[in-house]
Amino acid sequence: MKSTFAGILVFFLFIAGSDALFVVRETERAILLQFGQIVESDLEPGLHFKLPWVNTVRKFDGRVLTVTAEAQRYLTLEQKALVVDSFAKWRIVDVEKFYTSSSGEESRTSNLLAQRINDGLRNKFGERDLQEVVSGQRDLLMEELTRELNQSTAEEYGIEVIDVRVKQIELPLDVRSSVYERMTSERQREAQQLRSRGNELAIGIEADADRQEAVLLVEAYRDAERIRGEGDAIAAATYASAYSRNEEFYAFTRSLNSYQESFSSKGDVLLVDPDSEYFKYLRGSTAEQ
Repeated sequence: MKSTFAGILVFFLFIAGSDALFVVRETERAILLQFGQIVESDLEPGLHFKLPWVNTVRKFDGRVLTVTAEAQRYLTLEQKALVVDSFAKWRIVDVEKFYTSSSGEESRTSNLLAQRINDGLRNKFGERDLQEVVSGQRDLLMEELTRELNQSTAEEYGIEVIDVRVKQIELPLDVRSSVYERMTSERQREAQQLRSRGNELAIGIEADADRQEAVLLVEAYRDAERIRGEGDAIAAATYASAYSRNEEFYAFTRSLNSYQESFSSKGDVLLVDPDSEYFKYLRGSTAEQ
């Protein structure tokens, strides 16, 4: 009997000893409870001791978790419907607050966070038009929503929202064709405006080029006439100076130049009276002056 009792005692001591020791891993967050009340929060990773049947340990995943929100239908600023599929990354930062707010149930916290994300996206999409939420301000929208969520989630749930992202944005089937037609007509209208503006600019450029051409031609003609007049004046002055120095020599050289120009071609025929003044230098040195 004594041996049997001793064996049972050893067995219970072994059970109690094994239940008194527990390990918290690096990827876990844990709290120590005593009859349901928190006596130690956020236990460090490693080996710990607790009182069997008095203390209990609750462990939670300390890694970054993902919550996926169901696709929701939102309205943009211009009342266009969009079906948005989103998700968020979060983690526990205050184990005690997380346990008291959700009884340590990750699914409950995920549901609460998903509802907060849906409400936030509905407000953000309602402040922007379709172009902004699809591409223009999408990243800014996500950053604003993440920052606003973190202003309350840490205090209320003991969690930190690391990032909120939109996986997909689609148009509802019942309005997709009408929206595509409206977008096509808007792009055509913008294209027509750009063409009209381009034609207007082209007409202005051509008119300015024609005006510059006319001005350049007028200025060139003016300069040419001025240069021609100056040349004629210089030539006349040169002729007058040469004539005044030796009238006979000047007349002789002028006649020679005229003879050369008149008889430059063998086929030229000139009907002139041989006794005319034109041939006086060809009739010999004794011709009358």
